[in-house]
Amino acid sequence: MHLSALVIFSVLIGFVVAHPGGGGGGYGGRQSGSGCSGDRNGEEERNKRIVLRFYQELFGDKDLTAIDRYISAAEYIQHNPTVADGSVAFKTAATTWFQGASKVKVDIRRVAADGDLVWVHVKDGNQAIVDIFRLSCGKIVEHWDVIQNIPSSAANTHPMF
Repeated sequence: MHLSALVIFSVLIGFVVAHPGGGGGGYGGRQSGSGCSGDRNGEEERNKRIVLRFYQELFGDKDLTAIDRYISAAEYIQHNPTVADGSVAFKTAATTWFQGASKVKVDIRRVAADGDLVWVHVKDGNQAIVDIFRLSCGKIVEHWDVIQNIPSSAANTHPMF
C-alpha cells in the first residue's frame, strides 16, 4: 500500500501512523485537539471553517496573501514532495501554479475534522484531490495531499464524488 493511501486510510479509521522515517516532520499520533480550546467539537468546527476559507481564498481566488493569514510561517510542514517546508516555499510554488489562472469557485465535495486534522475532498477539473491539514491555534501547520486523475471509465458504477 502506498504511504499516501495508508495515511488517508489511517485517518479515516481514527488513527494516524507515524512517519516511516521516524521523527523529521512525521505525524506521530491521533490528536485530541490543538490545546487552544477546551471544546473539541467547537474547535473542529472552527478548524473546518478556517480550512474552507483558506482553500477558497488561495486556490479559488488565487490570493497569495491567504498564505500569510492562514499558514504558520514558523512551523509549516509540507508533505507534498514537490514543495519545500515553510510558508515562503509554499508561496513560491503557488505563484508558479497560478500564473495566468482565473479565479474560480472551488468545488469541495466533502470536509471532515478529527481533533486538529481537517481534510477536504475536492474536484478540480479532471482530478480528485484529498488535502489534509493539521491546525494549531487557528493556523495551518502541516499539509498532506493525494491527487488522482478522474478516469473516463471505471470498473464499477460508483462515482468518485
